[in-house]
Amino acid sequence: MAQSNSVTAEQAALVLEFDRLFDAPRALVWLMFKEPEHMVRWHGPEGYALLSCDIDFRVGGKWRRCMSNGPGHAHWIRGEYLEIEEPSRLSFSYINEYDAFETVVTMDFVDEHGKTRMYFRQTPFISVEERDGHGWGWKSGFDVFDRYVAQFIDDDWSPKGRPRSDGVAEDIVAARRRAVESKREDDNAHSTNDR
Repeated sequence: MAQSNSVTAEQAALVLEFDRLFDAPRALVWLMFKEPEHMVRWHGPEGYALLSCDIDFRVGGKWRRCMSNGPGHAHWIRGEYLEIEEPSRLSFSYINEYDAFETVVTMDFVDEHGKTRMYFRQTPFISVEERDGHGWGWKSGFDVFDRYVAQFIDDDWSPKGRPRSDGVAEDIVAARRRAVESKREDDNAHSTNDR
Protein backbone atom coordinates (compact mmCIF):
# COMPACT_ATOMS: atom_id res chain seq x y z
CA MET A 1 0.00 0.00 0.00
CA ALA A 2 1.42 3.31 -1.07
CA GLN A 3 0.61 5.32 2.06
CA SER A 4 1.03 2.55 4.65
CA ASN A 5 3.52 4.64 6.62
CA SER A 6 0.80 7.27 7.19
CA VAL A 7 -1.80 4.78 8.49
CA THR A 8 -2.37 5.09 12.22
CA ALA A 9 -2.65 2.09 14.52
CA GLU A 10 -6.35 2.88 14.98
CA GLN A 11 -6.92 2.87 11.20
CA ALA A 12 -4.96 -0.38 10.76
CA ALA A 13 -7.18 -1.98 13.42
CA LEU A 14 -10.34 -1.18 11.42
CA VAL A 15 -11.14 -4.32 9.44
CA LEU A 16 -14.23 -5.35 7.51
CA GLU A 17 -14.61 -9.14 7.45
CA PHE A 18 -17.48 -11.41 6.52
CA ASP A 19 -18.17 -14.58 4.60
CA ARG A 20 -20.91 -15.36 2.16
CA LEU A 21 -22.15 -18.56 0.49
CA PHE A 22 -23.15 -18.26 -3.16
CA ASP A 23 -25.26 -20.92 -4.87
CA ALA A 24 -22.94 -21.02 -7.86
CA PRO A 25 -19.79 -22.94 -8.84
CA ARG A 26 -16.48 -21.32 -7.99
CA ALA A 27 -15.45 -20.92 -11.65
CA LEU A 28 -18.63 -18.91 -12.33
CA VAL A 29 -18.18 -16.72 -9.24
CA TRP A 30 -14.58 -16.05 -10.33
CA LEU A 31 -15.71 -15.07 -13.83
CA MET A 32 -17.98 -12.37 -12.37
CA PHE A 33 -14.95 -10.50 -10.99
CA LYS A 34 -12.79 -11.02 -14.06
CA GLU A 35 -15.02 -9.88 -16.92
CA PRO A 36 -16.42 -6.34 -17.21
CA GLU A 37 -19.34 -7.71 -19.27
CA HIS A 38 -20.56 -9.35 -16.07
CA MET A 39 -19.43 -6.70 -13.61
CA VAL A 40 -21.59 -3.98 -15.21
CA ARG A 41 -24.59 -6.21 -14.50
CA TRP A 42 -24.05 -6.76 -10.77
CA HIS A 43 -21.42 -4.50 -9.19
CA GLY A 44 -22.42 -1.92 -6.60
CA PRO A 45 -25.02 -1.65 -3.87
CA GLU A 46 -28.76 -1.69 -4.52
CA GLY A 47 -29.77 1.54 -6.29
CA TYR A 48 -26.35 2.07 -7.91
CA ALA A 49 -25.07 1.24 -11.39
CA LEU A 50 -21.68 1.27 -13.09
CA LEU A 51 -21.28 4.00 -15.68
CA SER A 52 -17.68 3.02 -16.41
CA CYS A 53 -15.76 -0.22 -15.84
CA ASP A 54 -12.10 -0.68 -16.82
CA ILE A 55 -10.33 -3.92 -15.86
CA ASP A 56 -6.75 -4.97 -16.63
CA PHE A 57 -7.05 -8.35 -14.93
CA ARG A 58 -3.45 -9.29 -14.12
CA VAL A 59 -1.14 -8.79 -11.16
CA GLY A 60 -0.05 -5.17 -11.38
CA GLY A 61 -2.96 -4.36 -13.68
CA LYS A 62 -5.17 -1.39 -12.87
CA TRP A 63 -8.94 -1.22 -12.49
CA ARG A 64 -11.24 1.82 -12.36
CA ARG A 65 -15.02 2.10 -12.06
CA CYS A 66 -17.62 4.82 -11.72
CA MET A 67 -20.70 4.06 -9.63
CA SER A 68 -23.77 6.28 -9.77
CA ASN A 69 -27.08 6.37 -7.95
CA GLY A 70 -28.69 8.82 -10.38
CA PRO A 71 -28.15 11.77 -12.73
CA GLY A 72 -25.29 14.03 -11.68
CA HIS A 73 -23.78 11.54 -9.21
CA ALA A 74 -20.41 9.94 -9.95
CA HIS A 75 -18.43 7.94 -7.37
CA TRP A 76 -15.07 6.93 -8.82
CA ILE A 77 -13.08 4.04 -7.35
CA ARG A 78 -9.81 2.56 -8.55
CA GLY A 79 -6.97 0.26 -7.62
CA GLU A 80 -4.43 -2.31 -8.66
CA TYR A 81 -4.55 -6.11 -8.67
CA LEU A 82 -2.14 -7.47 -6.05
CA GLU A 83 -2.86 -11.23 -6.11
CA ILE A 84 -4.69 -13.36 -8.65
CA GLU A 85 -4.78 -17.09 -7.91
CA GLU A 86 -7.54 -18.40 -10.15
CA PRO A 87 -10.10 -19.44 -8.92
CA SER A 88 -9.24 -19.28 -5.22
CA ARG A 89 -7.88 -15.84 -4.26
CA LEU A 90 -8.26 -12.27 -5.47
CA SER A 91 -6.64 -9.27 -3.80
CA PHE A 92 -6.56 -5.65 -4.93
CA SER A 93 -6.03 -2.15 -3.64
CA TYR A 94 -9.19 -0.04 -3.38
CA ILE A 95 -9.15 3.76 -3.46
CA ASN A 96 -12.11 6.14 -3.29
CA GLU A 97 -11.04 9.05 -5.47
CA TYR A 98 -12.68 11.60 -3.15
CA ASP A 99 -10.20 10.95 -0.33
CA ALA A 100 -7.43 8.84 -1.99
CA PHE A 101 -7.19 6.63 1.11
CA GLU A 102 -6.03 3.16 0.08
CA THR A 103 -7.44 -0.06 1.48
CA VAL A 104 -6.75 -3.64 0.43
CA VAL A 105 -9.54 -6.09 -0.41
CA THR A 106 -8.82 -9.83 -0.26
CA MET A 107 -11.35 -12.47 -1.23
CA ASP A 108 -10.82 -16.19 -0.87
CA PHE A 109 -13.19 -18.52 -2.72
CA VAL A 110 -13.71 -22.06 -1.43
CA ASP A 111 -15.70 -24.77 -3.18
CA GLU A 112 -18.42 -26.23 -0.97
CA HIS A 113 -20.08 -29.08 -2.88
CA GLY A 114 -20.72 -27.01 -6.03
CA LYS A 115 -21.45 -23.79 -4.13
CA THR A 116 -18.87 -21.10 -3.33
CA ARG A 117 -17.96 -19.74 0.07
CA MET A 118 -16.35 -16.30 -0.18
CA TYR A 119 -14.24 -14.99 2.70
CA PHE A 120 -14.01 -11.20 2.37
CA ARG A 121 -11.54 -8.88 4.12
CA GLN A 122 -10.85 -5.15 3.64
CA THR A 123 -8.48 -2.98 5.69
CA PRO A 124 -7.33 -0.40 6.85
CA PHE A 125 -10.03 2.27 7.00
CA ILE A 126 -9.74 5.98 7.57
CA SER A 127 -12.60 5.84 10.10
CA VAL A 128 -15.25 3.58 11.64
CA GLU A 129 -17.84 5.38 9.49
CA GLU A 130 -15.93 4.54 6.30
CA ARG A 131 -15.62 0.88 7.35
CA ASP A 132 -19.32 0.65 8.13
CA GLY A 133 -20.23 2.41 4.88
CA HIS A 134 -18.12 -0.04 2.90
CA GLY A 135 -19.71 -2.89 4.84
CA TRP A 136 -23.18 -1.75 3.79
CA GLY A 137 -22.05 -1.23 0.18
CA TRP A 138 -20.35 -4.60 -0.25
CA LYS A 139 -23.10 -6.58 1.48
CA SER A 140 -25.83 -4.86 -0.55
CA GLY A 141 -23.77 -5.41 -3.71
CA PHE A 142 -23.41 -9.11 -2.94
CA ASP A 143 -27.21 -9.31 -2.58
CA VAL A 144 -27.38 -8.04 -6.17
CA PHE A 145 -24.59 -10.47 -7.11
CA ASP A 146 -26.62 -13.36 -5.64
CA ARG A 147 -29.59 -12.48 -7.82
CA TYR A 148 -27.39 -12.18 -10.90
CA VAL A 149 -25.61 -15.55 -10.53
CA ALA A 150 -28.98 -17.24 -9.87
CA GLN A 151 -29.76 -16.66 -13.56
CA PHE A 152 -27.01 -19.10 -14.61
CA ILE A 153 -28.82 -22.43 -14.51
CA ASP A 154 -26.91 -24.13 -17.32
CA ASP A 155 -23.47 -24.07 -18.93
CA ASP A 156 -24.15 -20.82 -20.82
CA TRP A 157 -22.14 -18.27 -18.82
CA SER A 158 -22.59 -15.40 -21.25
CA PRO A 159 -23.86 -12.12 -19.71
CA LYS A 160 -27.55 -12.05 -18.80
CA GLY A 161 -29.81 -9.02 -19.19
CA ARG A 162 -28.78 -5.40 -19.58
CA PRO A 163 -26.20 -3.55 -17.52
CA ARG A 164 -27.70 -2.19 -14.31
CA SER A 165 -27.62 1.33 -15.67
CA ASP A 166 -31.05 0.34 -17.03
CA GLY A 167 -30.34 1.63 -20.48
CA VAL A 168 -29.33 5.11 -19.29
CA ALA A 169 -25.71 4.41 -20.20
CA GLU A 170 -24.93 2.19 -23.16
CA ASP A 171 -23.39 -1.21 -22.46
CA ILE A 172 -19.79 -0.10 -22.00
CA VAL A 173 -18.19 -3.37 -23.00
CA ALA A 174 -20.30 -3.81 -26.14
CA ALA A 175 -19.50 -0.25 -27.20
CA ARG A 176 -15.77 -0.84 -26.76
CA ARG A 177 -15.98 -4.11 -28.67
CA ARG A 178 -17.73 -2.34 -31.56
CA ALA A 179 -15.01 0.36 -31.56
CA VAL A 180 -12.23 -2.25 -31.71
CA GLU A 181 -14.00 -4.14 -34.51
CA SER A 182 -14.54 -0.91 -36.43
CA LYS A 183 -10.87 0.03 -36.10
CA ARG A 184 -9.86 -3.47 -37.22
CA GLU A 185 -12.11 -3.17 -40.29
CA ASP A 186 -10.64 0.26 -41.08
CA ASP A 187 -7.09 -1.08 -40.71
CA ASN A 188 -7.90 -4.04 -42.99
CA ALA A 189 -9.46 -1.72 -45.57
CA HIS A 190 -6.37 0.52 -45.53
CA SER A 191 -3.95 -2.39 -45.86
CA THR A 192 -5.99 -3.82 -48.78
CA ASN A 193 -5.98 -0.42 -50.53
CA ASP A 194 -2.22 -0.08 -50.03
CA ARG A 195 -1.51 -3.24 -52.06
